[in-house]
Amino acid sequence: MTGLSALPEGVSYPDVRLHFAAVPEWVTETLLLPITSVRVRPSSLFPGDGKFTVSELADRRFFQLTYSDGSRFLMDHAATVIWGKPGPGLSYDDLFVYLVGPVLGFALRQRGTVTLHASSLSIQGNAIALVGEAEAGKSTTAAALALRGWPVLAEDICALADSGGRYQVLPGYPRVCLWPDSVDFLFSSSDALPLIVSGWEKRFLSLDGSRARFASSSAPLAAIFLLAERSAQDSAPSIEPISQREALLRLVQNTYMNWYLDKRQRADEFDVLTRLIASIDCFRVIPSSDPARLGALAELIEGYSLRLFDSRRKPALGTAPSHV
Repeated sequence: MTGLSALPEGVSYPDVRLHFAAVPEWVTETLLLPITSVRVRPSSLFPGDGKFTVSELADRRFFQLTYSDGSRFLMDHAATVIWGKPGPGLSYDDLFVYLVGPVLGFALRQRGTVTLHASSLSIQGNAIALVGEAEAGKSTTAAALALRGWPVLAEDICALADSGGRYQVLPGYPRVCLWPDSVDFLFSSSDALPLIVSGWEKRFLSLDGSRARFASSSAPLAAIFLLAERSAQDSAPSIEPISQREALLRLVQNTYMNWYLDKRQRADEFDVLTRLIASIDCFRVIPSSDPARLGALAELIEGYSLRLFDSRRKPALGTAPSHV
């Protein structure tokens, strides 16, 4: 990992201020506050028993996010300042893996941004989202589509912004993280891509244009593909319509860090998802359990997306597949 990119010239007031090497005075004062609540969850970055712990300090005035390797972060309630420290024997590159993933995902939720647990790509100026549980194949499918030439908007953390009643997908961090078996499926060698950081299992597909591209501008979310359980049937991979009700139930279960929302945040999220589902097309995707069919899955999603967007441009030629 090469670290974090600098802000563009002319940007003097960032949304979030990051502190690492030094310990600011606000951090020293915050660490003296009482811990009033603790929540522990498995970490998706680790196979096995890695833990992600959120501690509330002084009734949510601040949050402390810690990992089983000792890495930790402090964040204010409004997610405007973040301080981080790597665990014993770890580097700041190790710390940044957490920062550009779960920590910024947590910050987005605190700032009121509805965020899908999804990967997203831009296809002909429209965003599609690949939604599913952990290990459903979101990142692997996104990488397969990226290798077909479609730029990636976001991987794993798909942040939405309301733009006049239409939801835009905001660009994330320019890479796709993959487990070694996914790299093997895509490149016929598990070590074909660089490690995200030395000592970690995961590798990453860079979106620097050499193999795959990054979509640096937001795009309107036009379709959601909900990944179902893999099937050994000859018909897989396949895509089928899904009702708005079922799509809503699936999305509610697949928003980022939904386990940490309070009642108000949960109600706001449900309202956003209800309006979102009513404005776009949703489909159920049944992937094949055969890794050799990954290319066919990417081709199928690509074809559905292109036909859907083409039908919207030319309504006289027919209507888009119904999702009801």
